[in-house]
Amino acid sequence: MVTARASRPGRRAAAMLAALWLAVTAAGCSALESGRSGVVVTTNILGDVTRAIVGDQAEVTVLMKPNADPHSFGVSARDAARIENAALLVHNGLGLEEGVARNVRAAADQGVPALAVGEEVDPIPYAGGRTAREPDPHFWTDPVRVLEAVDVITARVVEHVDGVDEAAVRASAAAYRERVEELDAWMRGEFAKIPSDRRNLVTNHHVFGYLAQRYGFEVIGAVIPSGTTLASPSGSDLKSLADAVRGAGVRTVFADSSQPDRLVRVMARETGLDIDVVALYSESLTAADGGAPTYLQMMRANTEAITTGLTAQ
Repeated sequence: MVTARASRPGRRAAAMLAALWLAVTAAGCSALESGRSGVVVTTNILGDVTRAIVGDQAEVTVLMKPNADPHSFGVSARDAARIENAALLVHNGLGLEEGVARNVRAAADQGVPALAVGEEVDPIPYAGGRTAREPDPHFWTDPVRVLEAVDVITARVVEHVDGVDEAAVRASAAAYRERVEELDAWMRGEFAKIPSDRRNLVTNHHVFGYLAQRYGFEVIGAVIPSGTTLASPSGSDLKSLADAVRGAGVRTVFADSSQPDRLVRVMARETGLDIDVVALYSESLTAADGGAPTYLQMMRANTEAITTGLTAQ
């Protein structure tokens, strides 16, 4: 009987401790959730688009520096903490950000709302090379798909970022959509100047598949026969591409401005032809004093370079 009487207070104490633990845990989770703020974006191209949408309604942190490589850039411990505390994490997805994929997965596992934009804009497979049939993450070379990206980013910002004025965000998104639509129309007009027999693209790696599909180009090949700059071509890869370039009569090849063009020039010499190597801003924006500080400026610069390079053959 003494044991039974002692057990009842013990059970009451245990129940109180359990209830207290649950309350503390719930409060902690609530505090963590309410402590999340702002939008964190992995790549600087998506960062520029997101900033145009969000405006002054929330802080937008862009992790990738100007002129960096989206396939290999990494983040600091401070940036990793920002990812984990974001109200919304915007990333390209489809395997593009290889250096921060682990951080993105960790944040998503911890409940951070994450948007893989590339998965939402009707991705296509790579045009060729070792990554053929895998989804191509370089959708931003097609402004029409960027219009889709604007819509999905806008919806997620409104849904997940507390304190934003929905009407203001949607108005900013609508204004930016108009500018992207104008870009698409202008690009169509510029590319129409290129003769049909010169609409062949050779690049340092497979990055312009979406642009080729949208505007009627043929991708002859890439110096790095992969969708990532972290791969390397073999001697036979370079010879095969040189043969294809000779066969197609290509006189201009394009290299990313943020990547060394040594391999491109090696391939050009392999052809035995007089080939021009033209730099494009394909995977990263530049600093403010560079040639492509925004997405819209990047696409205009690339369009002018491609049109000039292919019509001057």
